[in-house]
This record gives sequence, C-alpha cells and structure tokens, in this order.
Amino acid sequence: MNMKPNRDALMRYMPILDWSRRYDRDTFVSDAVAALIVTIMLIPQSLAYALLAGLPAEMGLYASILPLFAYAVFGTSRALAVGPVAVVSLMTAAAIANLGLTDAASIALAAGTLAFISGVILTVMGVFRLGFLANFLSHPVIAGFITASGLLIAASQLKHIFGIDAHGHTLPQILGSLLRGLGGFSFFTLVIGVSATAFLFWVRKGFKPLLLSLGLKPRLAELVAKAGPVLAVAVTTLFVWLFSLDQYGVRVVGDVPSGMPPLTMPSFSPNLWNELFISALLISIIGFVESVSVAQTLAAKKRQRIVPDQELIGLGTSNIAAAVSGGYPVTGGFSRSVVNYDAGAATPAAGAFTAIGILLAALLLTPLIYFLPKATLAATIIVAVLSLVDFSLLKRAWGYSKVDFAAVTATILLTLGFGVEVGVSAGVLISIGLHLYSTSRPHVAEVGLVPGTQHFRNIHRHNVETVPHLVTLRVDESLYFANAHFLEDYVSERVVCDEPLSDVVLMFSAVNEVDLSALESLEALNLKLKDMSITLHLSEVKGPVMDRLKRSHFLAEMTGQVYLSQFDAWAALKG
Repeated sequence: MNMKPNRDALMRYMPILDWSRRYDRDTFVSDAVAALIVTIMLIPQSLAYALLAGLPAEMGLYASILPLFAYAVFGTSRALAVGPVAVVSLMTAAAIANLGLTDAASIALAAGTLAFISGVILTVMGVFRLGFLANFLSHPVIAGFITASGLLIAASQLKHIFGIDAHGHTLPQILGSLLRGLGGFSFFTLVIGVSATAFLFWVRKGFKPLLLSLGLKPRLAELVAKAGPVLAVAVTTLFVWLFSLDQYGVRVVGDVPSGMPPLTMPSFSPNLWNELFISALLISIIGFVESVSVAQTLAAKKRQRIVPDQELIGLGTSNIAAAVSGGYPVTGGFSRSVVNYDAGAATPAAGAFTAIGILLAALLLTPLIYFLPKATLAATIIVAVLSLVDFSLLKRAWGYSKVDFAAVTATILLTLGFGVEVGVSAGVLISIGLHLYSTSRPHVAEVGLVPGTQHFRNIHRHNVETVPHLVTLRVDESLYFANAHFLEDYVSERVVCDEPLSDVVLMFSAVNEVDLSALESLEALNLKLKDMSITLHLSEVKGPVMDRLKRSHFLAEMTGQVYLSQFDAWAALKG
C-alpha cells in the first residue's frame, strides 16, 4: 500500500511534520533567542490587551500560551507571532458590550465562546479553501479601518492615563465621557501615565543608541531595548508599591491568579451563538487579513511562502485553543511578528518556546504585578497602536484615486462615529462595492493597427491605421452579470454613426471569463447587429473561454468568425 498520499495530506494540514524533520541545534538556538525577546515584549502586551478587551488581565496571558502551541503545529509562517492584538481586543470588547453582561464569569465565558466560534469559522474556511474570500477586502479600506481603530483604542485608554471613569465605543462617546470626568482626575495617575508614555516613545528610537554608546554589543543592546516596556512596568510597579500610591487613587491590576491556564468549555447556547456570530465572523475576517498580510510580507523577505488556506486552519485552531484554555480571540500581531523575525526566528517552534516563557510568567510572576498601574498598561497600548495610525494613506489615495479616497474616508469616519463593528461591516461592503463598481464598467478601447507591426493599440492614444467599415473593440475585463449589459450598450452606441460599418470585432485577449448572463448579452448583441447588417466577430479568445462558448449555441449562431489573432481578423476583413 502506498502511504505517500496519506503522508502528504498530513503534512499539508500539519506543517510541523515537514519543518521538524530538518530541525537542528542552530535552528533551536535561533528560535530560543527570538522567543526570549518576544516573551519579554508579549508579557506586558498580553496584560494590556486583555484589559482593553474588558477582561481580567490573566486572560491575556492565557491567550498567549496554548494558541501559540496550536499555531506551531498547524501554521505555515516561520515568523508570525500569534496572540492578543489591539484591533481584535477592541472588537472583542465591542462584541461583549453588545450582550449587556455584568457578571465577570459570564463575560469570560462569552469571550471564550467568541474565540471558539471564530476558530470554527476560520478552520472551516481553511478546510474548504476559502482563503480567497479575503481578496475581496480592499487594502486601502482595511488600512483605513485599522487607522480609525488605532485612534479609538488610544482614546479609550486616556481614562487610565487620567485615572477617571469613562466609557463609550465611538470617538464622540469616548471624548464626551472623558471631558465630563476630567474634573476628578488623579494627579499621581497622570504623572505615571504621562511618564510611562513618554518613556515608551523614547525607548523606540532612543534607548538602543544610548546602550550602544555605553559599550553594549548590538545584539545585547537590541535585546535590552526590546525590554523597554518591561522596564516601564517594573519601575512604575515598584514606585506604586513603595509609596502606597494605590491608596491615593492610582488604580492597579490587583490580584492575578497564578497557575496553569484553566481548562474551559465555551457555551453552546444557541441564543449566545446567534448574538456573537456576526461579531465572530468580522473578527475572523479582520484577524485573517491582518495576520496573512504580515505573514506574507515577512515570508517574502526570505523567499519563503505561506499557504493562506492553511493559515486559516492555523489561526482557527489557535482560537479554539484559546477558547479551551481561558483565553479570548487571537491572531497574528504585526509588531511582535516583526520582532520575532528580526530576532532570527527560523521556524514556528519559536512561538512554542514563547508560550513556555509566558507559561512560566503565569506560574511565577503574577504576584509581582499586583501593584502594576493600569496607567502603565494604557501607555503600552497607546504607544503600540499609534504606530497603526497612517493618515498619509488619505493623501496617497486622493492623489491616485478619488474613489479609493472616498472609500477610505468613509471607513474611517464610520468606524470613529459608529464603532468598530459598523466600521468593519462598512469596510467589507465598501470593498465589495468598489469591486462591483470597477468591474461593472469595464474599460473598452477601440484599437487600430500600429504601422509596420502586427500590434493593435488604442486609437485615442497612438497613431494607428483604421478602416472605415471595420471597428475593433478590445474588452479589458472578464464579462459577467454585472457588466454584460454595459458592453452590449457600448457596442450598440458605437455602431450608430454615419460611416457604413460592415464588421465589428470584439478582441477578447483580456477576457478570462464569460458567464451565462454575459453569454446571453453576446447573443442579443449578435442579433441586434445582424438586424443592422453588421457582422460580429471575435478574436484572441482564450482557451478556457472558448471551451465554454463551444458548449453553447452562440458560435453556431454568430454571424462572423473567431480569429486566432487580431491581425488575422484585420487581414481578412480590411477589404
């Protein structure tokens, strides 16, 4: 019996069976060093993003353990670091807020269930190879959504910087709530928050040069610089503990349970699934798009490749792992993945080693963060998410395409004004709308022969030869239900002229698809031209399109011929 097909199928669904065969000591060292650096970065981020999601801090740690092991088994990216991220955390907060829950246990259960539903969606999409659906999301629209989300996240964290109560899921709500609460701000909290924010901004560019000037080797300086957020956490926590600032209005994380991630079960209540499904779907879409774009960018730098459909399974199993280990929805994070890549991660095992580091932190370090100020975690989030804000996108879109500019602007304004779920829903609809709009009005160029060649170009752009009785139209788009009548109307308008036309050639060199609606329009066009004593021809029809046309009656009923090349049609019809 040939076992190779079974082994290949297993390797497709479990990439670990492939790369682990070549794992050696040097690879282990590279992965371990990368894991150490990412662990240092991920501990404060995990705590901060859990609070951003409106969840207990320990859930951020739990979401950074078992999901990383799952991705190491099922993921294809060598550098992608999976875990809680800012945008998904914000979307989780919005989804749970819609439920109106107040009990901490119910909120945690809802978060786990949200992760489980998202995991099931992603895994099913991966098994059925539906990764191509993400291509329907316009990149400028997604970038606009992420920019708006970054602003929302940063604004939502200002309440921790000032030490006041504020709420809201839209920018007007957040800012209004902040203004109403400013009178009760905490001086010590503000000092800690502003100092931590300023320090973290400085660490990004100023810490490493300072360390190098002090004589540290570049590799060590890089490692210490990445530990900047941990240093901010340690110093501010020590400061609060020494001076008992929690007694003076400084809000702290408080008790964080030590120990292994708990084994949990998501809810299977039909009502809860119904309420969370749309949110889970949106989280899945945004998480996958963000994750796969990061993974592809990093893979390209080392001439590696990822498999988007398998990435769906990797992210899906990671979310299921989060759901059964006390976590909440996760995806591949941009900043930590870049750090993972720069630190030399060679295989997905780096993620598993990172999970071990986070597990040790959950077991041993949680008592030390009782006095960790929430203002410091807010500063960590603000510094991280402001790097996502890119208003230069608006300038580029305005200069390149007014339609894209309008789409990006609408996405940003809707996200800021109505919340992330409305924003991402609008982004999806706008992306699909842009695609339908652009393809519903395909570019059609009338072409003529470039003198001395066999090439045909647009008569309005080049000096070409034309024949009065012959019109050649190059169709620059596949034909389907949304644009079929556009071509029919375009040709009908073109042939209504004072010149005695006898032949029309449709040049199909750029047509990859003709669906049934388009076929019916071609049939109607053929009859319409026949009544006008004009013969319809096709040229340069691609093989797959020709195969489908042969399965219909169109070619038999067409008044003209199908020519292999446009030059053949020209030579036969010019008279």
